Amino acid sequence: MLSILRDAGWPIWFLLATSVLCLALIFERLLSLRRSLVVPSGLLSQVLDMVRNRQDSPEAINRLERNSPLGRVLAEVLRNRHAPRDEMRAAVEDAGRAVAHDLNRYVSALGTIAVVAPLLGLFGTVVGMIDIFGSYSPVGGDPAQLAHGISVALYNTGFGILIAIPAMIFHRYLRGRIDGYLHQMEQAAGRAARILGGARRATGQDEDGGLREPVFQDALS
Repeated sequence: MLSILRDAGWPIWFLLATSVLCLALIFERLLSLRRSLVVPSGLLSQVLDMVRNRQDSPEAINRLERNSPLGRVLAEVLRNRHAPRDEMRAAVEDAGRAVAHDLNRYVSALGTIAVVAPLLGLFGTVVGMIDIFGSYSPVGGDPAQLAHGISVALYNTGFGILIAIPAMIFHRYLRGRIDGYLHQMEQAAGRAARILGGARRATGQDEDGGLREPVFQDALS
């Protein structure tokens, strides 16, 4: 390994730093985007039971908000369940955009790495080509310098591509996972709003409740 680093020349250190950053971001997002942390199973049922049992105090709603991103969205539904439908929709949309922003943290950085890594490899290739041309002289070329220049060019090109491929794969994968989570939150928020709105109409408190359209449309686009 040390011999490879030596043969690849000083440009390889930029690629090594990029690869470490890429791995750190991938592991951080995989751990943070676990389903149990983002959309806990059974949370919607627990929230509806909490409302039925009249345990939806401000303290309980605050705890729900801190529970998970899904809890944050459902907490906004509970806070605005007595508001007009448009106000509830606007509040839940704001919460959805905030959640989408938090979930997408660092994901765009992986896309940037997927683009930058081959460019860093190309930079190393240029440095290697400079060494190759520098090995020629009117009296003959230096074989050792020529071989070193070729090593620098090829190793950096290969490392750049090697870093870019997994970065792009995980960037796409994480974006897909986040979009799936946002869709589940949208469905849960809509169901909660419809159930709460139906309960309000049944008790004569309101004649217009529920969220009848996708509430995370802006966040998903």
